Amino acid sequence: MKSFGSQSMVAPLRKVMVRRPDESFAVDNPVEWHYTGIPDLKAAQEEHDALVGILQSSGIEVIFHNASLPLMADSIYVFDPALVTDAGAVILRMGKALRRGEEEAMEQQLKAAGVPVLGKLEGEALAEGGDLLWLDNSTLAVGVGFRTNLEGFRQLRQILAPLITEVIPVDLPYWYGPDACLHLLSLISLVDDDLGIAYSKLLPVQLWQILKNRGVDLIEVPAEEFPSMGGNVLALEPRKCLMLAGNPVAKSRLETAGCDVITYKGDEISLKAEGGPTCLTRPLWRKI
Repeated sequence: MKSFGSQSMVAPLRKVMVRRPDESFAVDNPVEWHYTGIPDLKAAQEEHDALVGILQSSGIEVIFHNASLPLMADSIYVFDPALVTDAGAVILRMGKALRRGEEEAMEQQLKAAGVPVLGKLEGEALAEGGDLLWLDNSTLAVGVGFRTNLEGFRQLRQILAPLITEVIPVDLPYWYGPDACLHLLSLISLVDDDLGIAYSKLLPVQLWQILKNRGVDLIEVPAEEFPSMGGNVLALEPRKCLMLAGNPVAKSRLETAGCDVITYKGDEISLKAEGGPTCLTRPLWRKI
């Protein structure tokens, strides 16, 4: 029986891939990686182990990405090198040059997990998973910016054409420039088919209009909690979600909207390296 497929941001999560931090994560030059400091590896591993425990206690099967990736500090953010569909994985091409090489390792790990490869981005195409937002099972929004370019969008649309109805490009803002990590999913997370949480000040206008036309209500991330990734939320199932601790206002607003919110500590694995719970997990199977 097939046990992969993830054309949703909110359907019940059944299987996920993660990568435990190793020596490569404790970078010597945090400025080069755009980290706020050198991660404490032991503390990072403890935080990651606790995160895995939360996933497993929620009934989610956790598969570990164990390929050797020396000097690939960002490889713990397994969401980015691939997009998983109901027909297999699309292997992406990383926009951050320091991450090139993660794609091949992810391809092998996905095949070992029983997920076939549907297609790969080639040539000048760039796309990272953090810029890819499923609006429903047949509609994908693609954030076009520094990490995902128009050629990446074009090739994604071509690969996905037999499988889904629409691939929609939305323009991302400049923000702090090409070195900063501003993905589409930095700005918005869906927690149900009709509910999301977003930092509206940076949200693409065309995406805001699409969501409103679809009847999706948006909870506002307060400005003071945007830097601490208050809008990067992983739905474990509709209105049950996981978010980084230290965002009390965003958490309270989610709960007021009827969400069950679980938090995790991510001082090392998230705050120092710009990667929230969505970034740290690659859903392999969401059971629709």
